[in-house]
Amino acid sequence: MPINDDAALAALLSGARTIAMVGASDRPERDSHHVMAFLQGRGYRVLPVNPAITGQHVLGEYVWDNLAQIGVPIDIVDIFRRSDAVGPIVDAAMAVGAKAVWMQLGVVNPEAAARAEAAGLQVVMDRCPKIEISRLTLAPVGVPQAT
Repeated sequence: MPINDDAALAALLSGARTIAMVGASDRPERDSHHVMAFLQGRGYRVLPVNPAITGQHVLGEYVWDNLAQIGVPIDIVDIFRRSDAVGPIVDAAMAVGAKAVWMQLGVVNPEAAARAEAAGLQVVMDRCPKIEISRLTLAPVGVPQAT
């Protein structure tokens, strides 16, 4: 069952450091660009993945062709793709040992979510980390949460 409660969302986001963003865009008007900038500003390392712009840089980070090329541990794979394109991305997330997959607002794929959960990954669907971090008033990465 995908994560759907505030405590679990907060724990996932607070424990993450590295996010691979599949579908990241170099276009500043795109939602993925805004979310990437926000996440970087909160202390996350965001690694953009987009075969159409591989080798370029987005917000100071090299753009990767696929998750397998990244070569560093990935906490969350943030998916900015259509729901019907999620399956292979989830399979790749499992293959590289990601801890969680996060499907953005409007992105829902129960079959892929079930495969990820069966493999031990945490799953979030139809939510945006930028919205959730703000709503939950989470401290930036590396800053202790106020009690």
